[in-house]
Amino acid sequence: MRCITVADYASPWRELIAGFKFRQQVELAGALADALGRAVATADERAPDWVLPVPLSRERLRERGFNQAWEIARRVARRRGWRASAHLLQRVRDTAHQIGMTREERARNLRDAFWVDDRFGRRLAGRRVALVDDVLTTGATAQAAALALRRAGADSVSLWVIARTPLDPD
Repeated sequence: MRCITVADYASPWRELIAGFKFRQQVELAGALADALGRAVATADERAPDWVLPVPLSRERLRERGFNQAWEIARRVARRRGWRASAHLLQRVRDTAHQIGMTREERARNLRDAFWVDDRFGRRLAGRRVALVDDVLTTGATAQAAALALRRAGADSVSLWVIARTPLDPD
């Protein structure tokens, strides 16, 4: 899976994303989407057939009030004239917060958490999908979501994120 990212998850990006995500500063979505759009253009990414956010569970959506990945994804797609949907990929199981979990714990936590309704699978068959999220840590969420999309027939899945945790130099 190809990954396009704007920056390392470090200052000032860490603070911007935290404000956006945890302090409901939704007004930051436009600037974050602009930064991601520039990163995608610079990476010479082929146009996707669908731009999809990593979905939240109903419980997490109710708790947070919005899906930060959707706020970014829909803006990037609209500005480039691409199709986007908040409903093709669904999170069918509420999972524990993953902060502090190891890669293995995250993978276990996300097993069977994502799903594509059979009614929507036809829309994904043979298509290129851009999966959008705010932060990439271990890649467990992206892998689980991409697996659900591939099982539904997506030809390819690229991951577009605002920030990724820096790789450990050791």
